[in-house]
Amino acid sequence: MLRRDVDLTACNTLALPGQAARYARIDSPEQLGDPEHARSRRFILGGGSNLVLTGDFDGLVLHMAIPGRRLAGEDADAWYVEAGAGENWHDFVQWTLAQGWPGLENLSLIPGTAGAAPIQNIGAYGLEAGERIHSLTAFDFSAGRLVAFSRGDCRFGYRDSIFKQEGWHLSGRFAITAVTFRLPKAWAPVTGYADLARELDGTSTPSARDIADAVVRLRRRKLPDPVEIPNAGSFFHNPVVDAATAEALLAVHPALPRYPQADGRVKLAAGWLIDQAGWKGRNLGPVGMYEKQALVLVNRGGARGIDVQRTMSAVQADVLARFGVQLTPEPVFL
Repeated sequence: MLRRDVDLTACNTLALPGQAARYARIDSPEQLGDPEHARSRRFILGGGSNLVLTGDFDGLVLHMAIPGRRLAGEDADAWYVEAGAGENWHDFVQWTLAQGWPGLENLSLIPGTAGAAPIQNIGAYGLEAGERIHSLTAFDFSAGRLVAFSRGDCRFGYRDSIFKQEGWHLSGRFAITAVTFRLPKAWAPVTGYADLARELDGTSTPSARDIADAVVRLRRRKLPDPVEIPNAGSFFHNPVVDAATAEALLAVHPALPRYPQADGRVKLAAGWLIDQAGWKGRNLGPVGMYEKQALVLVNRGGARGIDVQRTMSAVQADVLARFGVQLTPEPVFL
């Protein structure tokens, strides 16, 4: 059912105010075939955990709430598990573990929905969703039908996919309806991330449940609960620079955390850069960077989209001036 002038404050974890001129909750793929949806300027909304609402939206918000989780198939090497786009991501991960299908444990407690996971190619503690995604289905508003994407079609990169590369997440061309994950039966723990390894210290052969529990503990210590302190999780990408730039920075800042990449480039820790630039726990009006994790931008109360943009720009400017590194925000701006 189409609704008009809907308040979106409760639909984004930063609790920023704004209205949608039109709004529809989508509980099944069939609803997306409404010709009115195809004619409208659209925004596809999931859990709102990766969104900066900068004001009112004079268009149609389609709020993806398609439920469902099932074993879609199985072969000698893997389980193929499908999640509806509206499934809560953390709940889905915990369900797969309860069924005895490991593989997503490093991605525990990431906010948002299963349908949003491929767009951002969410990742944490040494694992990215794209490594486990087998395929997905999406409604193509241009063609008026459901289409399938293989893992290769999605062109996954660091916090990236074809949906971002082509700008489809902004144009609303595709609405992901379901995602199928390939969970290998020859499971091996992913514990190379330093914080996770320390949290598991003493556990010689950690199970998937051990890893999930450790990740949950880590995230709860570092990240604020959006219900208590509105936030959008990690606000900036960890920047990836060429090897020469990394070496030059290390010569001046030997404590700089860095993570060599397969292509020879080096990923830097955005949180460390922000902390060293003096922004950890610092506020600019009603918006600031969280005192326990400098990478997290928080709404201290009563913030609007313009306040988020102002703080974001100030942090970017200070990091650029001190380190010569440009930070890129993770969230979508509407």
